[in-house]
Amino acid sequence: MARELGPQGIHVAHLIIDGVIWSDRARDAFRLSREQCLDPEAVARTCVTLLAQDRSAWTHELDIRPDRETF
Repeated sequence: MARELGPQGIHVAHLIIDGVIWSDRARDAFRLSREQCLDPEAVARTCVTLLAQDRSAWTHELDIRPDRETF
């Protein structure tokens, strides 16, 4: 899609959200604490940054993961 739409000025990006976004459901269904989850406002800010990128330096793939991930 990026090859097809990029020349038209359309930014195509593959966004991977590899974690649970904090919500009441995350707490209740998955028994996770806020600290174990991605902050929804932080995820939104990251997405807005991606959307606002200058065309000369587009990101085509972005992974968002919590800082407490174990490798």
